[in-house]
Amino acid sequence: MLKKVGVVAGPIAIQSLIASSLNLVDNLMVGGLGELALNAVGVSVQIYFVYWMLIFGFCSGGATFMSQFFGVKDYASIRKTAGFAFSVVFCIGIIFFLAATLFPEYILRVFTKYPEVIEAGVPYVRTGAPCFLFVAMMQPLALMLRTTQQTEKPLYASVTALCSNTFLNYCLIYGHFGMPEMGIKGAALATVFARIIEVSLLLFFVFIKKNPIRGPIRECFGYSKELARRVVKNSLPTTINETMWGLGTSLYVAAFARISITAGAAIQACNTIENLFAMCCFSIGDAVLILVGQKIGEGETDYAFKMTNNLIKLGLIVGAVMGGLTILFGKPILSLFDFTPEGARIAWLVLIVYGATMWLDAYTGIMISGVLRCGGDTRFAMFTEVGTVWLIGVPVAFLTSLKLCWPLYVAVLAVRGESVVKGIILTFRYKSRKWVRNMIKGL
Repeated sequence: MLKKVGVVAGPIAIQSLIASSLNLVDNLMVGGLGELALNAVGVSVQIYFVYWMLIFGFCSGGATFMSQFFGVKDYASIRKTAGFAFSVVFCIGIIFFLAATLFPEYILRVFTKYPEVIEAGVPYVRTGAPCFLFVAMMQPLALMLRTTQQTEKPLYASVTALCSNTFLNYCLIYGHFGMPEMGIKGAALATVFARIIEVSLLLFFVFIKKNPIRGPIRECFGYSKELARRVVKNSLPTTINETMWGLGTSLYVAAFARISITAGAAIQACNTIENLFAMCCFSIGDAVLILVGQKIGEGETDYAFKMTNNLIKLGLIVGAVMGGLTILFGKPILSLFDFTPEGARIAWLVLIVYGATMWLDAYTGIMISGVLRCGGDTRFAMFTEVGTVWLIGVPVAFLTSLKLCWPLYVAVLAVRGESVVKGIILTFRYKSRKWVRNMIKGL
């Protein structure tokens, strides 16, 4: 089993690490322009983060079906599921594209109260708006490959995107190799080009290169009403789940950023560094969704539960190790940012909190995105995550930051109480086995 986990989770973990590295490179290069620029980009990317969680939520609900269809080698239905997911998320992408192009300043006001931060962030949001459309194309394509255990192909696309983005950032932010010096706007433009390259490679892997999931593009949109109905029924809770979680965690940033510009820059840098390590943990959740979902589709529910139990233990170990590495390497990475001494001190204390609690985030992430979703138990996952984030996390973030005026690292630690409550609820649900369901029966 460990060999299967390594084959599936390994490339996903590396891809997640690369994706986080891409954000780290962006922030390091923009951070060279000062704390205001770093804060502006940090606030600006929140709208992209909310959008990412929205479409990830819908596609994740569809991934339940893709992984179970793969269990019975029904490639036509995998294509149809992906085609339906694309139809939905691309429409969402158009809405976000128009909002980011026409009203970026209103979006930024949700996340910061500082006029200078809004003014600096508007060019980033408006220039990067096409990313909403390309990400809507990328996500269904990547999930088709992942759920059919071709995880190395999205990895190749991400590596190419990282290299392209890094080089273009260097050129467009600071004006090297004869290119214009565009500052924050250049960082956004570099990301747009990187996304174009990434989508192009994924299209090549799926539709041009010989691949078992390759088929007529028109077949992708030949999904039945029954398939669409079931996907929506399963995806609606995951969409609400991820969107409300993404919006809630963005409001954490909004609360913390209102403490000061330095605090806003510190939390942005810390979130980027945390993701660098935490995303490796969440690859275990993706492995659960793919491998256990396949076994559920094959009807081997007892084996699926046993496999899940072992994968959860592995996830806890990985979470603890990654948390330790966050603390170990956090300070050297922070030194790469252009922080004031006070900003560096605050950021280091926040990273200690992140590292010490990463095992808990790994556990709840695996349970939500892996265990419950592979069996189609998306409604329970939604109520658990949305409830704890909005009834505990968001109120605590604003209370501790704006009313009690606690130091940033103490406020961050207090918000972690939300994960404790979530973990207890998810443990009881897991042990009940009510989450194990065959979602493709009768299709």
